[in-house]
Amino acid sequence: MATGQELTCTASALTTLHSVQEKPDWAGIKDLMDTWKPDALVIGMPYHMDGTEQEITRAARRFGRQLHERFQVPVFEMDERLSSREAEDRIIEERAHGHRKKMKKEDIDMLAAQIILQDWFTQQSGNT
Repeated sequence: MATGQELTCTASALTTLHSVQEKPDWAGIKDLMDTWKPDALVIGMPYHMDGTEQEITRAARRFGRQLHERFQVPVFEMDERLSSREAEDRIIEERAHGHRKKMKKEDIDMLAAQIILQDWFTQQSGNT
């Protein structure tokens, strides 16, 4: 998860939520929604490298519909291809510059969420 500010078009990593019995962590999502009160949500859409959809793409789209139905806020989709790779590369670069932080999947996921949201802001500012 990431949070962002539309006025400054900046995104920050927030946290990682895990599924509960292979379902979204609705309680964790609700807590974050209540705390942050976002005007909209952006979800990463996983595609094959050639741009075609995969099974998880349809699951992500279904998740987006469920988010909209539960929280009554707009939900936008953003291509997430290579966001985890970029997150890993950034963490590796930080480690090369003396930051000894161990690379954990949660850190990669949070940074990938930040990258996806930042890319969405960039795309939106380019369309105005």
